[in-house]
Amino acid sequence: MNNDSVVKMVKAGLGDDLILQTINTQPGKYITDADALVTLKTAGLSDRVIAAMMNKSRRQITNVAETEKPVVLSDVNEIGVYYKDRAGKWTAIDPEIVHIKSGGFIKSTVTNGIIKQDRNGRVNGRESALELKRPIEILLYTPEGVAASEYTFVRFRLNSSNREFRIFTGGVFHSSGGADRDEVPFKPVRTAPRTYEFTVENKVAGGEFGILPPGTGNVTNGGKIYTFAIVE
Repeated sequence: MNNDSVVKMVKAGLGDDLILQTINTQPGKYITDADALVTLKTAGLSDRVIAAMMNKSRRQITNVAETEKPVVLSDVNEIGVYYKDRAGKWTAIDPEIVHIKSGGFIKSTVTNGIIKQDRNGRVNGRESALELKRPIEILLYTPEGVAASEYTFVRFRLNSSNREFRIFTGGVFHSSGGADRDEVPFKPVRTAPRTYEFTVENKVAGGEFGILPPGTGNVTNGGKIYTFAIVE
């Protein structure tokens, strides 16, 4: 495969999904300098196809041992949280509004006994509109200068008309019982600038979950949380 091969596929009327699959699975050598990009765009190639050609070229010049899996760069370029669908495409998870309400006070041993205000995060509705089955591949595309470690993966406690999780100023409050912990451990791996990926494994029990962006739990007027349900 080369630039001319892709142009021929586009002119033949083949869809982007088929062209992208061909680029990602077939050996190829692509020229993606400034002049070539202008030529490709003039020939009718979409931004998704051009990005795939550029990513393929990057993987070829990366010094990777034969036994290692080559890095596959995603075409995600908007801040948000995504899951990989059955077709292998990153699909955005819609956020919901989270309301933060003040509760009592707790003493944190991590902060030398400093008393901090307890807060509860609440999302209206008992269920998320998005249902996913494990294992689930998740991608975080973060704002500039923000790391994935600043996000929090939480399990909701279900009420009759809403979902809640418990937090305190500066982080998530951990319940004493392991099965009742509001925070779910996760280990994101940086795969590209501002891009982190992790997998929700089968060992995570079903329920309602959310991924909380940094800063949301530290303000009284709430913010947004990316929600989904894990079904058995």
